[in-house]
Amino acid sequence: MMSDAAAPMPSADGLGCGEPTVLRERGQREVFCGLASIVWLHRKIQDAFFLIVGSRTCAHLMQAAAGVMIFAEPRFATAVIEERDLAGRGDMDAALDGIVGRLIARRPDIRLLFLVGSCPSEVIKYDLDRAAARLGQAHGPGVRILTWSGSGLETTFSQGEDRCLASMVPAAPAIGADAAPQLLVVGALAEVVEDQFGRLFDALGVGPVAFLPPRRAEALPAIGPATRFLLAHPWLGETAQALQARGAARLAAPFPLGAEGTTAWLKAAATAWGVPEDRFEAVTAAGRARATEALARHRERLAGKRLFLFPDSQIEVPLARMLARELGLVPVEVGTPYLHRDHLAPELALLPETRLSEGQDVERQLDRCRQARPDLVVCGLGLANPLEAEGLTTKWSIELLFTPIQGYDQAADLAELFARPLIRRAALAQ
Repeated sequence: MMSDAAAPMPSADGLGCGEPTVLRERGQREVFCGLASIVWLHRKIQDAFFLIVGSRTCAHLMQAAAGVMIFAEPRFATAVIEERDLAGRGDMDAALDGIVGRLIARRPDIRLLFLVGSCPSEVIKYDLDRAAARLGQAHGPGVRILTWSGSGLETTFSQGEDRCLASMVPAAPAIGADAAPQLLVVGALAEVVEDQFGRLFDALGVGPVAFLPPRRAEALPAIGPATRFLLAHPWLGETAQALQARGAARLAAPFPLGAEGTTAWLKAAATAWGVPEDRFEAVTAAGRARATEALARHRERLAGKRLFLFPDSQIEVPLARMLARELGLVPVEVGTPYLHRDHLAPELALLPETRLSEGQDVERQLDRCRQARPDLVVCGLGLANPLEAEGLTTKWSIELLFTPIQGYDQAADLAELFARPLIRRAALAQ
């Protein structure tokens, strides 16, 4: 649990003419910290290692989040800050240098090492940037060493991915404005989803296409004025800013959730590459048909059900758009930790009228949720069990980050995530 200093009562503030009203909340909040993003990132970049500079609590969190891996050694660990380090009596530089040296000797496959800051390292003001530069000189060029902060004092769990990808952008090679345009898909996607999108872009004639993060460190894509990029996730604000600072241009689009969102997302790239309309229709027709048919099977159970989304990862607005427009759910309230108005503008234009809340005051949101008595609540683990005990049906929001849900062929899986709790509740009632 994280808490902010006391804040005044939330006030309503419009986004602009014709845009929805947003309830801004600044109070107690409940989220995982940014370290949790390592659980999916360490599986994505196959020759990277994530070394958390933190406490034993950080280590316990990661073990609990990732589960027990018996047959595969995970590519993350914690360099524990001891009490004498917190008291300023230890030489943290020497201790960290020794840990990194032993790690690289033991794991010669490492090509990219992330030093990840935590709450303890932030509190004692340990300079990880300087440590990364020093260790990079000692172990480069074979091992590149980067740093980012996953501290729960300043990040939610999806923002950890944003910090990680933003740290990779300055290390990427440059590409000039006179080069042929290239498409960069930004955001960690399951490999099966990445391959599906790659085939669609190839069939459309869009490309060359690269992905950030890459599967291997040496495949870090070149970035520059010839780069056009699509965001796969709405929480990548810092990464987008870093890419634009390198001259890359963002293609505005809804996010690739459901048939509608995936089509619009692909269309943004097709338009930038001048793909003829008939070719776009021909390439995407089969995928759209599969997704639409798969979603129809779940719509009967989900249509008309009232939905309440607590703020957790920033996926809430695209998710509510997809669930409302393609499955017929009725959003009662859509909460999000941060509402990036520019990146979410295409989503807000499609979102049905509802209450939007930015930030969190968990007690007030719980009161509104209890008063609304929705059919389905999307929330974090810490709220789900108490709400279930009160008779409400919940869906763990963290599953939406661990499950492949983007693209045409995952639309049914996404719908099933929301149908399953209702099926379970009906079975229990019988």
